[in-house]
Amino acid sequence: MEKTLTGKTYDIQGFSVQDGPGIRTTVFLKGCPLRCPWCHSPESQEFKTELNWMGVRCLGIDACGKCLDACPNGAVTPGPVSQNAAGEDIVCPAVDKSKCDECGACAAACRAGALYMCGTDRTVDEVMRRIERDRPFFEESGGGVTVSGGECLSQPEFTLELLRRCKAAGLHTAVDTTGFVPWEVVEKLLPYTDVFLYDLKNMDSALHRQVIGVPNEPILDNARKIAGAGGRLWVRIPVIPMFNESKAHFDTYGRFLSDIRDAVDIVQLLPYHTLGVSKHDRLLKNDTVFMAEPPSDALMQDRKAQLEGYGLKVRVH
Repeated sequence: MEKTLTGKTYDIQGFSVQDGPGIRTTVFLKGCPLRCPWCHSPESQEFKTELNWMGVRCLGIDACGKCLDACPNGAVTPGPVSQNAAGEDIVCPAVDKSKCDECGACAAACRAGALYMCGTDRTVDEVMRRIERDRPFFEESGGGVTVSGGECLSQPEFTLELLRRCKAAGLHTAVDTTGFVPWEVVEKLLPYTDVFLYDLKNMDSALHRQVIGVPNEPILDNARKIAGAGGRLWVRIPVIPMFNESKAHFDTYGRFLSDIRDAVDIVQLLPYHTLGVSKHDRLLKNDTVFMAEPPSDALMQDRKAQLEGYGLKVRVH
């Protein structure tokens, strides 16, 4: 019996206006080969379904406590005193991740949804039904569907089939990608992808590997090949303090992008922000999280003007 094709999603977001032209529905797939320390969606990195914790929802051990009895591994125990949404002191559960096997029993027992599982397996049919609800917004705004992540091309079969179905339904399509995948994966998507939202983190491969965990040569090569094959690119550059914000580094962006300028519809500069910090806490991993002051408006405008000097259309988000 043939196995049904599914993709592991962690969100499907309607009325998205940041992920391509018009109003869009963005399908977020789980799993990413990169480990950006500033990642604003750390729940997207692992390929498996994971237990998350949102303390503000917790009712407290005394009022509920069902998660303690539900865990078959004894991983959930009474934890520290915290405050609930009403400002009252409550005893919250603590999760020992060394004992947790992500079975989801505690999340199923949690009445308030403070413990919840991130990562849902969906079929293409299920995702298409969700997308079709938003068709009126696409038609009014010139929008469509964006497949994002994580790295959506790390689930290549599902992404390809979803894009095929979207094009067959007459929908505009975008793929939000790091570009760190084999070219063969990208090449198969070209007939079904109207625009690639293409991330460029850093032009120095050694620094890229040191900070993010992978080299950048495949990313740059794939960008050149997309341009050579007639694909369209919206290049996205996260502007990260102490990593890529310097004038010298932006000159390396400018030189590279000017070589493929005819394929680049726009360059989007995305200033670093701290909105993802609280999401790291939800994963219960106690990871070290990158923290810095966001770049100033003046610096962002300087970098915008710098790239415009290379003949590029640039927008600050």
